[in-house]
Order: sequence, then C-alpha cells, then structure tokens
Amino acid sequence: MTETRTLHDVKQQNGAAVAETSVEDVFDDTYKMKEGPKPPRMLVWRNIILMTLLHLGALYGLVLLPSASVSTVAWTAVCYLISALGVTAGAHRLWSHRSYKASFPLRVFLALGNSMAFQNDIYEWARDHRVHHKYSETDADPHNATRGFFFAHVGWLMVRKHPDVVEKGKKLELSDLKADKVVMFQRRHYKLSVVMLCFVVPMMVPWYFWGESLVLAYFVPGLLRYAVMLNATWLVNSAAHLYGNRPYDKAINPRENPFVAFSAIGEGFHNYHHTFPFDYATSEFGVKLNITTAFIDLMCFMGLATDPKSVSKEVIMARVKRTGEGSHKSG
Repeated sequence: MTETRTLHDVKQQNGAAVAETSVEDVFDDTYKMKEGPKPPRMLVWRNIILMTLLHLGALYGLVLLPSASVSTVAWTAVCYLISALGVTAGAHRLWSHRSYKASFPLRVFLALGNSMAFQNDIYEWARDHRVHHKYSETDADPHNATRGFFFAHVGWLMVRKHPDVVEKGKKLELSDLKADKVVMFQRRHYKLSVVMLCFVVPMMVPWYFWGESLVLAYFVPGLLRYAVMLNATWLVNSAAHLYGNRPYDKAINPRENPFVAFSAIGEGFHNYHHTFPFDYATSEFGVKLNITTAFIDLMCFMGLATDPKSVSKEVIMARVKRTGEGSHKSG
C-alpha cells in the first residue's frame, strides 16, 4: 500500500502554518517508482560483521546480567533512557519533524543522548527519516517495509541504499539542520562522541564509582544496552509498519503497536504518527506508554522547550471517520 496524504491534506487538517513547517515529512504522491529490473543488492560486509559481533556481545551481556549489581542494572536503565531520548525526543521529534522548539541546553543534552545511542549523527538520521516519510513504502524509503520484516528491521543497514534513496535525500531542504550549531558540532565530532558516550562512559561509571568489573560494565551497560536500544528503534521501522491496527488511515502501512510503544518509549503509535507527523506527542493519548511525551511536557514546564505542536480532537475524529478502519478507541 502507498500513503495518500498530501501537503494539501495537512493544510486542511491543521492549518497552513503547521503544514509549512512540515513540508519535508509530507508524503510526495508525485513520486513514481522506476519500471524495469531492480538494481542489484550490494552487501556492506563491514556492517554485517559489526552487527553480528554486537549481538554476540549483547548475548554475552545477557549471560552476565544476573551477576550485575543493583547499581549497575540501574545505571544500565539510565543509559538506555538517555540514549532513547536522544533518538525519540531529539533526532526524531525535534530535529526530523520540528514538532517543538528546544533551548540550547536541552539540544546539547539530546545531542549527547543521540551520540550515546549510536544510530548515525543527528543530521544523517533526520535526513533519512524525512526521506522515509516523504517516500514511505517506496524504493526511495530507506527501510521500505514492503520488502519484508528483516529488511525494514536491520537488512537495510546491511546493503547499499537504493539509488532513489540517495537521490531524494540530496534534494531535501535541510537548511534548518545546517543552521543548528549543536547538530553540526555533533556531526563534526561524531566518531569521538560515540566512542566516549556509547562505550567508554557507560563502562567507566560502574567501574569507577562502585567497583563493578570492567568486563561486566562493558558488556551490560555497554553492548547489551546498546543492542536492545537499537532493536527497539528498528521495531518502529519493522513491526510498527506491519503489525497492529490502523484507526486513523487504513490506506497506509504504519500501525498502532503497543509493544513497540513500550520498548521505544512512545514511538509505536505509528499509524497516528504517519497521519499527523508534526504532532509532538506522536499519539492522541498523552503520556500513556509514551515516556518521550512526558519528557517533552516536563521540559516545557521547566521552560527548556516551547511551542509543542498538536492536533485538535475535532481534527483527529474527523480523520478517523474519513479514513480509519473502524478500530479507533478513545482514552
């Protein structure tokens, strides 16, 4: 299935002002996939080897987990939350969709969390995500779910991008990202920041402050936490595009998936998100299964974030009646 929402639809839904800030994440129904044979898949062996080693290390971390101290388990959870917020509240809702505004200190925190998550720098992550929304479930979608669960989950990182992904990515308007000094600073120093924040800091804190062994500290808050965070994010691309209901728009693949919402701290309300990509909460249910929304609300309360964009209940219900599959439940 292909997504049928256009820029005109968004303007009708919630006003031209919101639409104009969201042009780059609105589905482009003028794009046509090229006919003829598909380009051959070119394996990226470096990524395949690194992903294999990472998951083997994470399995060893799982074996070591029962031996970890309570403090180390708590630290692992803290690292998971910080790295998750760097993706969900940062690269996704702030920088990809511009669904709210963040102060300089908050942007620095989210950039640090994003480096701890190690999922490409903010600029590249946001660029690819905008391409994903603009050309969802086509050859120009980096993790096109119509190519199957494995491809959408991790396979897309194991092969060279389809030429259309590269071509469309180069044509996006990304001046907002280029103008953000935090984004560009992180991009310039990304490799060093990843080494320090994704691996060294999670390992050294338990070792230095409460005497955890370096081996356990490396494999549990380091590799195990990193691998679980990666897969939680990947589930948004795979499971949330294939399994669940579609109460807002039955003509698109993205689904509402509570398990993904729980593991990815709020990113599993995916049928809603692809219908209203500019909504800072990615859901109509507030903080329910949505730690990221609770975090952004807290930042707004503290004055560190402003202007969270949302969709009115009337607009949501009108869309449910017009394009939903009849599975909508309020509350």
